[in-house]
Amino acid sequence: MVRDRLNVAWLQLLALAIATLAAASLLPSRWLIDAVVLALAMAKGRVIVLEFLGLRHAPALWRGLLTTWLAGLTMLAGLAVALRAMV
Repeated sequence: MVRDRLNVAWLQLLALAIATLAAASLLPSRWLIDAVVLALAMAKGRVIVLEFLGLRHAPALWRGLLTTWLAGLTMLAGLAVALRAMV
């Protein structure tokens, strides 16, 4: 059962990686590419946190803390992208 869940998570990560590559070549504007890539990176991070780090069955506090940390890190990366666009 756990092995099947890890296989599904691996396939999700593979699909998200392919979507990242597709977004980089198919989307028209640079800021849209950056936003989509960051959103996909956060989705990949969430899959890793829940499945590979085993926090799916952890207390809600730990899941919430790590999800908040991941969202904050993504927002800081988005801020860096926005600052780079302004310079």
